[in-house]
Amino acid sequence: MSKAFTKETEPEELEPDDAPDLPPGVKNYITPDGMARLRDELKQLRTVERPKVVDVVSWAAGNGDRSENGDYIYGKKRLREIDRRMRFLLKRMEIAEIVDPALQTSTDQVFFGATVTYCDEEDREHTVRIVGIDESRPEAGEISWVSPMARALLKAELGDVVTMRTPKGEVEIEVLDISYG
Repeated sequence: MSKAFTKETEPEELEPDDAPDLPPGVKNYITPDGMARLRDELKQLRTVERPKVVDVVSWAAGNGDRSENGDYIYGKKRLREIDRRMRFLLKRMEIAEIVDPALQTSTDQVFFGATVTYCDEEDREHTVRIVGIDESRPEAGEISWVSPMARALLKAELGDVVTMRTPKGEVEIEVLDISYG
């Protein structure tokens, strides 16, 4: 078949966004720091990354045959990825409810935004911060408030031993410290 009858670009791929969906009936809580990170990412995409890619695509389009032009094909794909991420961020920011942990009055109990130090069954201490779904970074010790660990810790008080369900079975953890801010 002649290239004259093929599509110049592929239809937009239906790839899932890189953040999890909100469970049904769950509010999109987020800390002020998390909201600032989302805003910064959106600004970076809108003002830096997208304009660079648009320039490359424009330059590549001026080079003639687009069917075998790698810069053009990759650039168009990257533009779709950037636009999809920007739409996702805008939707999530629109429904987000900012909760400032520094305003928490009941600091002797674990709630959203708490930084919790706990001890596992092997006497190892761990520290996690309970944050929103869109801002969780497990590698940095920030876990989503809907995660099994956070669910086990929520409403626990200092010294409480709570049970967390894991794929390997139930694990008991003891709350050693709770802080906010």
